[in-house]
Amino acid sequence: MKRLIPLICALFLALPAQAETPCCATGDLGLVVERATGGLVVIDRSEHAAIGHIEGLGDLSHASLVYSPDERFAYVFGRDGGLTKVDILTRKIVKRVIQSGNSIGGAISDDGKLIAVSNYEPGGVRVFDAQTLDLVADIPTGAKTIGLVDAPGRRFVFTMWDSGETWIADFSGDLKITKLTEIGDFPYDGLITPDGRTYITGLFGQDGMTALDLWQDPPKVQHILPHYGRGEEKLPVYKMPHLEGWALAGDRFVLPAVGHHEVLWVDSRSLKEVARTQVYGQPVFAVARPDGRFVWVNFAHPLNDRVQVIDTLTGKVVKEILTGPATLHMEFAPRGAEVWISVRDENKVKIYDTRSFEQIGEIAADSPSGIFFTARAHRTGL
Repeated sequence: MKRLIPLICALFLALPAQAETPCCATGDLGLVVERATGGLVVIDRSEHAAIGHIEGLGDLSHASLVYSPDERFAYVFGRDGGLTKVDILTRKIVKRVIQSGNSIGGAISDDGKLIAVSNYEPGGVRVFDAQTLDLVADIPTGAKTIGLVDAPGRRFVFTMWDSGETWIADFSGDLKITKLTEIGDFPYDGLITPDGRTYITGLFGQDGMTALDLWQDPPKVQHILPHYGRGEEKLPVYKMPHLEGWALAGDRFVLPAVGHHEVLWVDSRSLKEVARTQVYGQPVFAVARPDGRFVWVNFAHPLNDRVQVIDTLTGKVVKEILTGPATLHMEFAPRGAEVWISVRDENKVKIYDTRSFEQIGEIAADSPSGIFFTARAHRTGL
């Protein structure tokens, strides 16, 4: 019966009386980015199936997306500067604007009314109305902008690669911008903790990282992990790790190291390093199962054909899975029963049981990269 739901939805949505009212639940749906085609595959998590396709989204070579609070609409940020609003029930583009020459991700405000996009070219952040995609604010920074996240209180936080600054744009009233300097040399990514309190920036140009406590007004710049990398010879960096993939496991973060075959364990309260785990290659994502019991890690080219699973109690690798060439992204089901993994060079998304580690399904996709379940709509920083 459930396989008939997409057809039933399409029939109801075609009726004028139902044009504005979704007829189907979206809680177990998601989207897979197809890098090669500039399209999205609509997936049903419960059925382990592809149920539709959306085309015409431009360059998705480094694409990400966020969801509206009702989980019906996705806002897709393309590398070509495109911002596209799609309806995952009708599987159509609602509106698309080219807002810059080269963009690198975005965020949705905590009330779901604003969409912010960070740009490499011409730099800065542009903010749009979530319903209409009309421009609300243009925030020039004079630098490439990275690490854009939403923060509680209708705020956006972002960092500049060139100038080493972090700005906080507050839209709770008239726009107010707080500028923080001396973040560090060449910050390459940023993340916000799930509670929305701490914003952490990774640094490519120097050892260590930087943390901001967003509960403080103004936040104080705190340099953390100061000895990381000091006195050690780093390997060539094949791909920068994504800090979005920081795993919060119990009272510790697990984060990918830059230029090392290891992940770091950091106390979430003191933000001090407490341990390291040797892994197969240079980690790109370190993602915790939602209960925090295990952390799954994937790796940069040329060692990107597998994932490793780390036990958070012991800090040891307990499983290695040969997933296939160009394993790019991992997305857990909201309660962690399974994980979906994109394998670009096999044109597949593979699904694994997270307890038995057995493959339990797969779907076809053309050069798949990012996987995004609609449950992200209710999580800060995603």
